Amino acid sequence: MKVRIKRIDKTLPLPMYETDGSVGFDILAREDVVVNPKEMAMVPSNLIVEVPEKYMLVVASRSSAPSKKGISPPHGFGIIDHDYCGEKDEIKVLVYNFRETPVEIKRGEKIAQGVFVRIDKFEWQESDEIFKESRGGFGSTGGYGQRLMAN
Repeated sequence: MKVRIKRIDKTLPLPMYETDGSVGFDILAREDVVVNPKEMAMVPSNLIVEVPEKYMLVVASRSSAPSKKGISPPHGFGIIDHDYCGEKDEIKVLVYNFRETPVEIKRGEKIAQGVFVRIDKFEWQESDEIFKESRGGFGSTGGYGQRLMAN
């Protein structure tokens, strides 16, 4: 499948998958950004992507970013909807610096990865009853499995 993309700065390369087995492609910083300690910053990605219908683009941290740079998306990842592709809709990567010193992000540096995920929309069917046993709340999967094995 081909996806339409616009680079704001054409001197930076198109996103690429590093290996045949990669599911995520690298996203680069369009400009230098300094992220102060314990603060967040928006890093422009240089990309406007026309995400295909029935898909979303997930922008996630690179696995090495927390250990090498001390940055990570504060909410884990970002979601780019298929209708976020206007002329001013450059993808920006929100990062949090959890170190005690400023972090420099250089133009052209890999700052995140993108993954296309197929999605479906569902209709709600409201019910006054749910016919499954309760798991017991947040973090309770272990207790649920123990109850099942006891029966």
